[in-house]
Amino acid sequence: MSGRDIVVVGASAGGVEALIQLVDKLPADLPASLFVVLHVPAGATSVLPSILNRHGPLRAEHARDGERIEHGRIYVAPPDRHLLLRRDRVHLVHGPRENGHRPAVDPLFRSAARAYGRRVIGVVLSGTLDDGTAGLLAIKARGGLALVQDPAGALFSGMPGSALEHVAVDHCAAAADLAALLDRLTREPVEDDGVAADEELSLEAELVEMDLDAIEQTNRPGEPSVFTCPECQGTLWEMRDGELLRFRCRVGHAYSSESLFAGQSESVEAALWTALRALEEKATLSQRLAAQAHGRGHRRAEAIFAERETEAQHSAALIRDVLEKSRVTDGANGEGNGRGA
Repeated sequence: MSGRDIVVVGASAGGVEALIQLVDKLPADLPASLFVVLHVPAGATSVLPSILNRHGPLRAEHARDGERIEHGRIYVAPPDRHLLLRRDRVHLVHGPRENGHRPAVDPLFRSAARAYGRRVIGVVLSGTLDDGTAGLLAIKARGGLALVQDPAGALFSGMPGSALEHVAVDHCAAAADLAALLDRLTREPVEDDGVAADEELSLEAELVEMDLDAIEQTNRPGEPSVFTCPECQGTLWEMRDGELLRFRCRVGHAYSSESLFAGQSESVEAALWTALRALEEKATLSQRLAAQAHGRGHRRAEAIFAERETEAQHSAALIRDVLEKSRVTDGANGEGNGRGA
């Protein structure tokens, strides 16, 4: 009989502070392994293991593909790689982004639920939007436990708040208090029922690993939606986990409804900047052509190009106004980029 010795932790904006509070209170003889995903940019240099090693007794390192899992260690997802779990080993993949991130929390949680079932404890800490909610649902469905940082004490309440809204959470506490809960829960024996993960969970896990058979699978969970993937423009399949609405495209990009909205907003902004650049270039070219026509005494052509310059400048001004209002609105809403150390 095993204990609940697989602890998977997800965090985003404000997550470094929460992780420090958590690991600082963990005991040196914790009979479990911790696996941490913190949202970081693909090209960033993550110093999270160094930070965690200055707090608490457990050794933290970036996970290495294929290494064996040992108790009393903290495995941190490196930038631009999903951290996944298999029986007794960790696995790193450059798979499709989920909720706009790689590494993302849901793939780690889902892979842990698939491989370890009741032995898993999922922990969601500070962060924007809702990465980790679908993964916690998978952990609960396989008999694991769900712990969430109290949103009132989180620097960003989006991720813990979403988890509390959609998941039957077992414990909600301040980040520092979660350590004592983990110390107790990891020492409780739990029977592994040996039941295999369901087909849908296995398919989603295989899509993250870019398994060709999974990608070519025509019998997808959910129904085709009217929406397209912000990353590859493929059709998105719509799925529901209770009240949680999710989407996944053919090649594996996955989104919650909130992250899809954020992805669409980014696509719209990118299109607006492209349009603004094209209009500015059109206005500049029209100005030069008008000057050239003036020099040659072509008054009609000069008037046409001058009118085109005015129209392009007017349209560009409208787009600049939309972009500025969008920037102000995002700032007022307090939306961070969800990126950490």
